[in-house]
Amino acid sequence: MDDRENVIESRDPEFLHDRWDPLAERPVLKIVSLEGVDYRLGDKVRLWPLGDADIMDIALKGKTAVIEAIEQDYEDRIHFAVSVDDDPGRDLGTLGKPGHRFFFKPEEIEPLNGEKEE
Repeated sequence: MDDRENVIESRDPEFLHDRWDPLAERPVLKIVSLEGVDYRLGDKVRLWPLGDADIMDIALKGKTAVIEAIEQDYEDRIHFAVSVDDDPGRDLGTLGKPGHRFFFKPEEIEPLNGEKEE
């Protein structure tokens, strides 16, 4: 008997099934607590993009925004989808349309003392 027959290959569908399912429904997050700070849908935040990677980072730095969604990726990292307060197409961001909804890591947003979008 070949010893390789007893090794589970990481490419084996049965092995992957228990670990990661890209089609599985992820829970909808309405609130997360990170380092003692609660972030909720509708909370107002100030944006501080890290790295000035592109013109959007520079344009959005210091802007205020509203948390429209809290997303968790398959590596359990948290991302906030926000719509920017002074974006003329903000209503499109609220509807989840591309181009008017921006994603930020927790370290890139500053909560604005419990202010909430009405």
